[in-house]
Amino acid sequence: MRIRKCPKCKRYTLKDICSACGERTVTVKPPRFSLEDRYGKYRRMLKKRLKGKE
Repeated sequence: MRIRKCPKCKRYTLKDICSACGERTVTVKPPRFSLEDRYGKYRRMLKKRLKGKE
């Protein structure tokens, strides 16, 4: 049993069909974990830039 998400109403469920809107749900896969943070540099740059605007 895997958690699924409705792409239309963004609700999480365990069923193949969303009980709220009747749309077909898709499996939700988390991003792959890696000790090497490929995008950390860019995330820190963005955070610094956004902090400077406040």
